[in-house]
Amino acid sequence: MNVTGTLGKGGGGFKIDHPLDPANRYLYHSFVESPDMKNVYDGVVVLDGRGEANVRLPDYFEAIHKDFRYQLTAIGAPGPSLHIAEKISGNGFKIAGGDPGMEVSWQITGIRRDGFAETYRIQVEVDKPAREKGRYLHPEVYGLGQEYDIDYEQRQLMKRQLAEIRESKAKSRPSTDVTD
Repeated sequence: MNVTGTLGKGGGGFKIDHPLDPANRYLYHSFVESPDMKNVYDGVVVLDGRGEANVRLPDYFEAIHKDFRYQLTAIGAPGPSLHIAEKISGNGFKIAGGDPGMEVSWQITGIRRDGFAETYRIQVEVDKPAREKGRYLHPEVYGLGQEYDIDYEQRQLMKRQLAEIRESKAKSRPSTDVTD
């Protein structure tokens, strides 16, 4: 499936064959979600002899992102002085303050600022339209019956229409009874 616009959903994730037992099991993971149109980039670097590392991001990074957030984690030893020495500029940033040879896990998030994201920014909180008030996307999670479902009337109509179609087809079939 390819969606060129926006997609609304109650939740989501991926399902793959389990890498440790692909013939017999599935592995599920949920999506990372946010009220922002946020992208996550991450990696691991080894600090040089001065306890620094320059991290390169994709050439398009700054063209499509704004409002950066930084996370650093020292691996294998404490890194109390570990820090972002230079913020993102020229699609890269600088880490400093660690011991030479230290491994550092980094994560950068950025809010999308590309044309689509700016034009179709997600409105986080909205009132339900009048016909949906008192109805729910998932009434069962509130202990309510299916008659409170947003699409209950539409599904009932479709069931009646399908029954009418089946009945009409059954009446129009020629009889296959054999008599003497």
